[in-house]
Amino acid sequence: MPKRILSGVVVSSNANKTITVDVTRRIKHKLYKKIIRQTKKYHAHDENNEFNVGDMVSIIESKPISKLKKWRAISNIGEKS
Repeated sequence: MPKRILSGVVVSSNANKTITVDVTRRIKHKLYKKIIRQTKKYHAHDENNEFNVGDMVSIIESKPISKLKKWRAISNIGEKS
């Protein structure tokens, strides 16, 4: 099974080697058929502390690194405008 890759905005980088990424998806509501935004926060491993708040990053699924971290940050897409 391939590993999932998600992209989102870094909302916290206070912890050492950890960032919190806010991933927003657009889904269609089952009953009302309206497009709604759904957000979820993921804790991702940042080995070199290179990502800052406001950066758009890609994260990839990985083996569990700690209790909450099951994702790794792989690349910086840019800054959120």
